Amino acid sequence: MKLLLPVAAILWITALESCKSSGSEAPKTFCDTVCLKDTLKFTGEHPLKPSLFITAKNCLPDSLIWTFKGLGANRKTSLSTLFGSTTVHMNKEVTRAYFRDTAVAYLLFNDCSTGRGFQIKLPFDKKQNFSLKSSGINNFDPKFSIADNLLVNTDRGNIYVEDMITGKTAMMTFGEKIDIDYDAIHEHIDSVNVTNGRIWVKILINKKWEEKEKKISLQ
Repeated sequence: MKLLLPVAAILWITALESCKSSGSEAPKTFCDTVCLKDTLKFTGEHPLKPSLFITAKNCLPDSLIWTFKGLGANRKTSLSTLFGSTTVHMNKEVTRAYFRDTAVAYLLFNDCSTGRGFQIKLPFDKKQNFSLKSSGINNFDPKFSIADNLLVNTDRGNIYVEDMITGKTAMMTFGEKIDIDYDAIHEHIDSVNVTNGRIWVKILINKKWEEKEKKISLQ
């Protein structure tokens, strides 16, 4: 019996340390939440060089500045104005900007912590307001195949498509409202494929996976 007690103690300690080790493992993130230190810059191909800058502060994205040659005063907004108290982790590897000449800049990215897709539409005209979509279906996600010129998002009942080159749009309805958690989108939308002529989705409706498809004409 005297020999069994130390052995039991050793086994108990080993099991306890194993539990601590497995329990302390960090959850997997969509992308590297590395500290964002440097300003990210994107420039379009238009002769007036439309540009978008994302400044950083305390390792997080801080402000958006968008402009082009001859605009005069730059347009600028803080990300706290857009996101409120929500913290987003941006990585340049999953961040993209698209410019429709000197009319609009689009910013697409996924939050590295949750994988949630964001899309910000930034008109250069000071009379027009910028807009945020926090339900973006971006092709940074390997299960979302989206043509590079398309902006795709959802409102839990429909899927919307916008051609960033022309501004033309299309949509497809899911047929009913779905309670989608955008921070865990693949629990509700498994995969998406959108081209300039077709929308296809695999979505969970009433606890059953269904495929929905529609031919579209951007108008």
